[in-house]
Amino acid sequence: MLAGLYGCGPPFTAALTYVMLLTMTKKSTKAPAAKKPAASKASARDEGQGRSTRAAGNESGSGKVAKTQLVEMVADKTGLTKKQSEEAVSAMLDVVVDAIRGGQSVGLPGLGTLSVKATAARTGVRPGTSEKIQIPAGKKVAFKVASTLKGNL
Repeated sequence: MLAGLYGCGPPFTAALTYVMLLTMTKKSTKAPAAKKPAASKASARDEGQGRSTRAAGNESGSGKVAKTQLVEMVADKTGLTKKQSEEAVSAMLDVVVDAIRGGQSVGLPGLGTLSVKATAARTGVRPGTSEKIQIPAGKKVAFKVASTLKGNL
């Protein structure tokens, strides 16, 4: 499935490979931060105009990596421009989403496998009223983590 993208040239190939392996190879070397006592409003205002560093970016190493941050990381690692990196990341995400929508499994070596699983119809209970309701059959996306990544966590 992704083999068709590898014919797009070396910069795109490098970016695509990096995007697939990003979460597998990225590990924080920082020690866990100790909890800081709550600062007063005056000191927070003096230090950062009342803005927290988490709002400015994901500097703590925890949380979610946004698409723009992913694009910047790909650009830094591959030497591509941010526009080329954004195109590479978007193309890969589009291919993965299209494959999943088509009912195919997507294997990302070293990361895991995304697949579509069918859910059976079942009876549920509406919260608050305790009324029994029928939940129709449907589909969900499942992710199975690769054993190599599990071992590295």
